[in-house]
Amino acid sequence: MDMNSLKYGIFSFIIPGLGQYLNGDKQKGIGLLAGAVLIHIFIWFFMNNIVGSGLQTVYHLYAGYDAFKNY
Repeated sequence: MDMNSLKYGIFSFIIPGLGQYLNGDKQKGIGLLAGAVLIHIFIWFFMNNIVGSGLQTVYHLYAGYDAFKNY
């Protein structure tokens, strides 16, 4: 396991798309960040409950895993 892949995975878990962006996959990073913003806005207005929090967590986990495995 490379430390950079772990670092990018953690960055992307905290801010979806940041790990991909720093890894050089700028389009995917911007897309994941835009998706996270849209999901957070949607959940803020329509699903502000435990289900919404679970969806946000799953999205953050996916972004972190994607940055980790694609380094």
